[in-house]
Amino acid sequence: MAPVMSVTTSSDPVTPESTATAGSASANGAVTARPGREVVFSGMQPSGGFHIGNYLGAVRDWVTLQDQHRCFYCVVDLHALTQSYDAAEMKGRVLDMAVELLACGIDPERATLFVQSEVAEHSELAWILSCVAPYGELSRMTQFKEKGERAEYVNTGLFTYPVLMAADILLYRATRVPVGEDQIQHLELTREIVRRFNNRWGELFKEPLPLHREPLRILGLDGKQKMSKSLNNYVGVGDAPEVIRKKISNAFTDETRLRKKDPGHPESCYVCGLQRFFSPEAKVAELHEGCRTARIGCVDSKRALAEAMVETLAPIGERKRQLLSQPGRVEEILHAGAEQARRVARETLAEVRERLGLLPRRP
Repeated sequence: MAPVMSVTTSSDPVTPESTATAGSASANGAVTARPGREVVFSGMQPSGGFHIGNYLGAVRDWVTLQDQHRCFYCVVDLHALTQSYDAAEMKGRVLDMAVELLACGIDPERATLFVQSEVAEHSELAWILSCVAPYGELSRMTQFKEKGERAEYVNTGLFTYPVLMAADILLYRATRVPVGEDQIQHLELTREIVRRFNNRWGELFKEPLPLHREPLRILGLDGKQKMSKSLNNYVGVGDAPEVIRKKISNAFTDETRLRKKDPGHPESCYVCGLQRFFSPEAKVAELHEGCRTARIGCVDSKRALAEAMVETLAPIGERKRQLLSQPGRVEEILHAGAEQARRVARETLAEVRERLGLLPRRP
């Protein structure tokens, strides 16, 4: 196998010092961690590539965390089975997401990146945990109730989704989980499942804790609902510059500003709110002051945001092109990551099976 490509974002350079701090790949390809670092698990459903809401709200943190902890990052394709989808498109969706994660800076020499369905232990542990998961708590999950109301029929997988999430986390003995506010309830259920498992079969798992950060909920281009591909109100990390410019030109701005000569309110303007993620602080201050004094209009603000966004995302696009120019490279990285994950998962399942009194699995 060719050497694993090391990719980073421009704000997260890899140096010999940073790699040494994070740990390194061993001779057998496993990522080793320095003593004292916590284990982190996080996953994302394969919707193809992802949008700037995913990038700002999660992936940027993933890139930073891989230098601080022992990280397992997973494309959770089994979770995606709970929704209707075209089976012919699933592989492409998985690979698109993996390519963009790598292009954004997830480095397989500093973290383990893999696809959930390649590690069968996820499903086995999920069944075992379902035997202690409280039915009442599952039925009260907010996401289950919301999705159930919209679904034509409610499948069991949608109901037990949080149990599979618990298995994802506990399989790697993760002690920290970077979750958004909409997943906190699921993590609390994981903690309850740990308590019930340990009470029934003996102390084995630790209760994972959330990795707290500033809550970040990126609204869609309509300025009203959460950014989502299904709502078509998003900017994709992999969108071409001309696509980004067109999408931002239609973005929601200050609805109280009817004419260019009217003073604007950048604190309540969607476009102005996004500028802080893509422009230097001084530039943001200049744009906001221009908005307040009516020196610039909403069209000017949109153009400035679009160009800053194009410039920020350009290095990611270039790394994505490099990865795509190497046929089979991303699949090799994912298979190697799955092998790393499988080694840890097998050890965990061996201990679980022993606690449960099940026969040991033959090698």
